[in-house]
Amino acid sequence: MSNNMRSKDIRPAPCEIEYKNMKFLITDRPSDATIKAFIQELKKHKVRDVVRVCEPTYKVEELREEGISVTDLAYDDGTSPPTQVVDEWFELLRKRFKDCPDACVAVHCVAGLGRAPVLVALALIELGLKYEDAVEMIRQKRRGAINAKQLAFLEKYRPKSRLKLKNGHKNSCCIQ
Repeated sequence: MSNNMRSKDIRPAPCEIEYKNMKFLITDRPSDATIKAFIQELKKHKVRDVVRVCEPTYKVEELREEGISVTDLAYDDGTSPPTQVVDEWFELLRKRFKDCPDACVAVHCVAGLGRAPVLVALALIELGLKYEDAVEMIRQKRRGAINAKQLAFLEKYRPKSRLKLKNGHKNSCCIQ
């Protein structure tokens, strides 16, 4: 137990990243033992969705009972996300922020330093930030986030306007 507590102290606290009316909460992975505190943190930030990019290690029933949905988009630690994960991530964000513009989407991997920050960086890039600015914004709040391989992936990533506002409204169409 004390060994687990020691590694827990090293991890950065959950951090909220907000850009162009989209809010993200990057955290480390909760456990069944810490789920109640995790839920309280999520509620503080108006989180409606948790995206889990690591292997499941806790039961999701308590989250669902609180109206928080959990989406599994796991991919290998230390790597960049496969196309299917990226597509599902943007689909979730488009739907959530269209349905509930003031929501916050939480995303976590094991320590909240690799896979989760990469997905948030992709969203920031899609919203118009240069990759360097997206990484800097995240690293200001989560020191040590995003490894060299992931940084190279973000540098090569080209946005496809998947989260851009159209006519001032997300995913709206204009009839003329």
